[in-house]
Amino acid sequence: MTQIDFYTHVQDKPLLACKLSAKALEQDLRVLVLTENEEMANKIDHLLWTLPATGFMPHCRARDELASMTPVIVDHDPGELVHEQLLLNLSGARPAFFSRFQRLIEIVTTDEADIAAARARFRFYRDRGYEIRSHDMSQAGKRHS
Repeated sequence: MTQIDFYTHVQDKPLLACKLSAKALEQDLRVLVLTENEEMANKIDHLLWTLPATGFMPHCRARDELASMTPVIVDHDPGELVHEQLLLNLSGARPAFFSRFQRLIEIVTTDEADIAAARARFRFYRDRGYEIRSHDMSQAGKRHS
């Protein structure tokens, strides 16, 4: 059964997606970053070229000829899935294919519309018996204060 994690109170959704992608790569996991639209896919693409500042995170779009060999796929329309390890959902909707993945991460900002859509997804997953872990990011970075 798919492992589901919700990261809530996120200030910068694209930045967290990049950080989680980097962490997944360290664990030799393949990632699909599912974005809301082309604009967000472009933003993530740009961030992955610049983060980390001293490295490069191999990534491409779903329909790229190298997609099957690339560890991070970034797209708003994933087409045919080339792997099923980690799905980072940045869209406002529940991905119809989420259960094919070993792990799903939902990233939720503080925007009221984003929170409402995330609550609906949370209920959907919970009502179908998925165990859900939550990570409140509002305290991230405040631990040293």
